[in-house]
Amino acid sequence: MRAVVQRVFAAAVTVEGETVGRIGPGLAVFLGVGRGDGESTARRLAEKVARLRIFPDAADKMNRSVQDSRGSVLVVSQFTLYGDCQGNRPGFGRAAPPGVADELYRCFGQTLRDMGIEVATGVFGARMRVDVANDGPVTIILDTER
Repeated sequence: MRAVVQRVFAAAVTVEGETVGRIGPGLAVFLGVGRGDGESTARRLAEKVARLRIFPDAADKMNRSVQDSRGSVLVVSQFTLYGDCQGNRPGFGRAAPPGVADELYRCFGQTLRDMGIEVATGVFGARMRVDVANDGPVTIILDTER
């Protein structure tokens, strides 16, 4: 699995003109599911995101997690994180099939909820408009293959 994690002041996702997910301060997570990923991978990555210490403490050092900060998480599925760009047109053969990816996307979000984090999501497979007010900017890339 791959995740692009951004610390945000706010984030929202809109599908066909309707806002389907919105958060205040927290994290925007763009999540890609690869072939061979499973529920244990989704849970492990969600736990890593929840505990990632990228929020400032009283001394303005990145020592707090989204859990510590009582922030929210917006999770957006993004198979293009598995784009193979050897040529000029990316191929997506390393991305998981849609049925598997949707199941693991839901598992990732539920794991965060089970940890007491408020979670908003996009719509799997939909064309979405994602608005992100990046805080910092702080952007971290996580890859379970590394």
